[in-house]
Amino acid sequence: MYAYYILRFSKGEGIPMIKRLYIKNPMKYGNDYDNTESYQEDIYKDPINLRDDMRLLWEQHVYWTRMTIISIANSLPDEDATTKRLLRNAKDFENAFRPFYGSKVAREFGRLITDHLVIAAELVKAAKAGNKTAAANAEKRWYANADEIVSFLAHINPFWNKEHMKEMWYKHLALTKAEAVAILAGNYVKSISLFDQIEEEALMMADDFAEGIVQQFPPRSA
Repeated sequence: MYAYYILRFSKGEGIPMIKRLYIKNPMKYGNDYDNTESYQEDIYKDPINLRDDMRLLWEQHVYWTRMTIISIANSLPDEDATTKRLLRNAKDFENAFRPFYGSKVAREFGRLITDHLVIAAELVKAAKAGNKTAAANAEKRWYANADEIVSFLAHINPFWNKEHMKEMWYKHLALTKAEAVAILAGNYVKSISLFDQIEEEALMMADDFAEGIVQQFPPRSA
């Protein structure tokens, strides 16, 4: 069965929102989707569009994370604004999940991603201040949050393998921490090299997200 999707575009509000028109066996959490008509509609059936949306989300995730780390490390005046934009990524993920899983699941995923981002910022600030105890505590909570994300994703989609997801999320955390350490130490060449790895892995995560959704909700031919 193939599903039709609608891309809903909103000026200045992140990525296009994917509106589900048809899904077989909706999730038990409900189908309270956004029915606002304030968007231009473009119906498509090509899973590549979903993959591109997920790639955009993950690209924004790692780019705004890097910019936030740089702002915190250098006490830049744009720190608050940059952090605010970073946290919008969680809402964008929530909006992307809502058409497939309903608002309850989407909100919970948004909360988990928000925690992931907030804790990361706390870790960088603690490391900058030289507070090893606070940094260790933040890192512990960061990995616990990753475990929670992995369990949550494996629960809502059987095509997202738990062990594979855990490996990807742990690598994402390890690389991001290493990037932050390099930036705080002023080793910008190394931080750029690490970011190249972060970006590559983020795109792999995006593709896994998209592939899992397409497998769970296979598109319906016209």
